[in-house]
Amino acid sequence: MGQRGREGTGTASWVDQELAGCKFADLRLERRFKLLVERLSEGIGESIPMPCQDWAGTKAAYRFFANDRVSEDEILAGHFQATRDRFRATEGTVLVLHDTTSCPSSGRTCHRDDDRSYGGKGQDGRSRFHTVCGILLHSSLVVTLEGLPLGIAAAKVWTRKKFKGCNALKKKINPTRIPIEEKENVRWLENLRQSTALLNEPERCVHIGDRESDIYELFCEAQRIGTHFLVRTCVDRLAGNGKHTIAYEMNEVRIKGLHRIEVRDAKGNHSEAVLEIRYRRVRVLPPIGKQQRYPETTLYVIHAHERGTPKGRERIEWKLITDLPVTSRAEAIEKLNWYAARWKIETFHKILKSGCKAEDSKLRTAERLLRLLASSVS
Repeated sequence: MGQRGREGTGTASWVDQELAGCKFADLRLERRFKLLVERLSEGIGESIPMPCQDWAGTKAAYRFFANDRVSEDEILAGHFQATRDRFRATEGTVLVLHDTTSCPSSGRTCHRDDDRSYGGKGQDGRSRFHTVCGILLHSSLVVTLEGLPLGIAAAKVWTRKKFKGCNALKKKINPTRIPIEEKENVRWLENLRQSTALLNEPERCVHIGDRESDIYELFCEAQRIGTHFLVRTCVDRLAGNGKHTIAYEMNEVRIKGLHRIEVRDAKGNHSEAVLEIRYRRVRVLPPIGKQQRYPETTLYVIHAHERGTPKGRERIEWKLITDLPVTSRAEAIEKLNWYAARWKIETFHKILKSGCKAEDSKLRTAERLLRLLASSVS
């Protein structure tokens, strides 16, 4: 984020502006953090010792990340404030892109009991184990409709106490019966609330998520706080009178328009795709196990299916759901373009992980890696 803001102002000036909202318990920690961010921004993609220039600077950086008096919230506070200031300098609708990424880093020591150990067999056939500090980051990137990033409005970093695959979990309990507050995907609601509260103009925000964000509680929460959402669906929800689903209703909808887009496959080859667009206003019901807790709602569903079978890539098939009106082909295409902007947060996560070099940082505990990750976001 900060590299673009430096033009014409100088590095030190950019750091002061970006981190003006940071408040640490000790003024020395605040000065150390600003110097650390300045040096890390000049050595993106390098391990910690390189941008720190000498042994004294490197030692000070490792001491900062190891300091229990420093929290991720304190590190991120300045960037959040700067994001809000940039948002206030804009007008009109903005997109808040949400996504989760993992940042694994192996090491010999991990002090948290929620870090995971994986086993395997070496070439000699003997079992071997190594400890992995599995860091997960769920962040919310604010961008304008033109695609200009304004900054991160919410970020949640954590490690899992226990790692179990979904199939193993389903053998013991029905996940739909578990309250959202007790599930890991409550992070989608937490970031929705945090980013909306930070920007403080909920009506201007459209929160965008992939299929993992297809959560009925998220729909209700967004409507409760007066903001908007556009997510890709993975659940064929009950609709209408409750005797059929959204898919049944959408199968009755005729094609309402075509949309030509340029796509690129994994090898970088460009081609044109023709999308058949359908959309409809649908009465959506909560899951059966949650109908006593959540009300029904009326939403708009958009289906975009590619004509034909492309070569060298998967067929495009998007199923989106939103609270925003979709009553014309132009409005449907607008929402498709908004969702297509979601790749920007995937790019951000890729740059973040390659830039902070978590696996090469030699930070041997989860807590220290969390502070490095938060500093890299800033």
